[in-house]
Amino acid sequence: MGEIVVLRHGETEWSRSGQHTGVTDLPLLPEGEQRARALAPSLARRHLVEVWVSPRQRARRTAELAGLTPTAVDEDLVELDYGGYEGRTTAEISEQLGREWSVWRDPVVPGDTPGETLEQVGRRVDRVLERARRRLDDGDVALVAHGHVLRVLTARWLGLEPADGRLFALPAGAYGVLGHEHARPVLTGWGLD
Repeated sequence: MGEIVVLRHGETEWSRSGQHTGVTDLPLLPEGEQRARALAPSLARRHLVEVWVSPRQRARRTAELAGLTPTAVDEDLVELDYGGYEGRTTAEISEQLGREWSVWRDPVVPGDTPGETLEQVGRRVDRVLERARRRLDDGDVALVAHGHVLRVLTARWLGLEPADGRLFALPAGAYGVLGHEHARPVLTGWGLD
């Protein structure tokens, strides 16, 4: 049975600074491009039957530089919509609120610009996982996307709640592998480059 490879896009200006980047479509930094290229030899050893990418340029460019040919652009793989917190850091949001804020615990619905809940993201990634499972008999499926959405997807693969994605930090330009052990979903590799 195949595995699911979850690849986070390479570094951007905002991922470097810690700014939440949901709908803003930023390019990779040169370092992000270099890291994506460095993944190509490792990923070339996999039998990929599908490569699904987020429509954001940072994900599509990462796939290209890593030697992957997308078979589909998947809107369900976009990053969490941070609403009014788009472009802001956790420290800035916490200062504004006067308390520690966490995307894993607190809503992203400040003021008139509502964001997306973790439960909504969970429903999106459940659809991705349902489609991916159907292809695993033929080989591996690569998903090239963003940090928070891939962390929620990993939690859902393991049968956990969306907020449990907090347990799976994934650096920019790294990947993880979701597989099986005795027919049960497991994490078989993480933070690989």
